[in-house]
Amino acid sequence: MSVRIRLSRGGAKKRPFYRIVVTDSRSPRDGRFIERLGTYNPMVAQDHPERVTLNQDRIRHWLDSGAIPSDRCARFFAAAGMMVLPPRPQQTKKPEPKAKAQERLKEAAEKAKAAAAAPAAGDADAPAAG
Repeated sequence: MSVRIRLSRGGAKKRPFYRIVVTDSRSPRDGRFIERLGTYNPMVAQDHPERVTLNQDRIRHWLDSGAIPSDRCARFFAAAGMMVLPPRPQQTKKPEPKAKAQERLKEAAEKAKAAAAAPAAGDADAPAAG
């Protein structure tokens, strides 16, 4: 059984409230869970102490038992100093420019480099002649 630590949504429409729960990975988002570990209220200010509440002893127990936190929960735990945030692999090349745009950028960088080198070479000759 694959156990996950993830968010379960509650609250009213346009007023979300989340519980941090341990659950089987196959169960629905708001469905059956094993244990509640904390809460997350995105409607309060970021520096408010009740924005994220964590039961750190139980979270450590579940992490040691092999439970895998979701990305958002891992960020909460890293902010609390309970774990090191693993690097997220880049899954798509969408933010990168396309091939033609990369070629144009490369050409512009080469022109700028050549333009910067040309006046510097001319300046170097001028003091030697004078």
